[in-house]
Amino acid sequence: MSFESGADALVPDELSGGLIVERLGGRTSVADLAYDAIRGAILRMDVYDPGAELRLDEKRIAADLGVSRTPVRLAFARLELEGLVQIVARRGVYIVRKTKDEIVEMITVWAALEGMAGRLACTRATDAEIARLRGLFAEFGAETVRLYLDEYSTANLRFHQHIIELGHSPLIAQMAARLLAHVRAIRRHAIRQEDRVERSMVDHEHIIEALEARDPELTERRVRDHALNLAAHVQRVDDYLD
Repeated sequence: MSFESGADALVPDELSGGLIVERLGGRTSVADLAYDAIRGAILRMDVYDPGAELRLDEKRIAADLGVSRTPVRLAFARLELEGLVQIVARRGVYIVRKTKDEIVEMITVWAALEGMAGRLACTRATDAEIARLRGLFAEFGAETVRLYLDEYSTANLRFHQHIIELGHSPLIAQMAARLLAHVRAIRRHAIRQEDRVERSMVDHEHIIEALEARDPELTERRVRDHALNLAAHVQRVDDYLD
């Protein structure tokens, strides 16, 4: 997963309220293309939007993709193994929405993965890669950031995805990607609550400073604590997850 394309691909500028899939081309197997298209569409959704439609219409998705229903069913099976959907006998296929306790657990695991990625980044990332982290927030000031919360939220998500990428560990990136759809959506909600955005700006600055100093212990601790603070916030505030 490259620094320039990975985060932008997994963290779109805006999450959709419903599943939007694009018609397939003919580059590789239809089953693989269907899987990639449906998975990407799920990752672009805000699955915690109260109005989000979680049931997946197999027939409609097949029509939207321009394929038969067989590759769609195969894609659903793969997505269930990833924990993104649940196949319920005689009822259909549903995008998974986690409970509060499950979300807290996922953020805790993300904290460990991102913290280790930050540690590795101190020895593996280039100066240019680390410098790009500052560019994500160049347009936001402490006094005006709340006027541009949507834009800041996107930059915030890309920041954390970039930390994962800067570790240059394919395994960490793969494991983190399995959590991204849920952790990303929760971050989008939480950034609007209490003083989260102001604290976020301060924490990001401290994380970047630790990376620039090439201090593995400090970077890991700051990255991990930042994520664990989010877990504590969700546990305390986000009643809508219950």
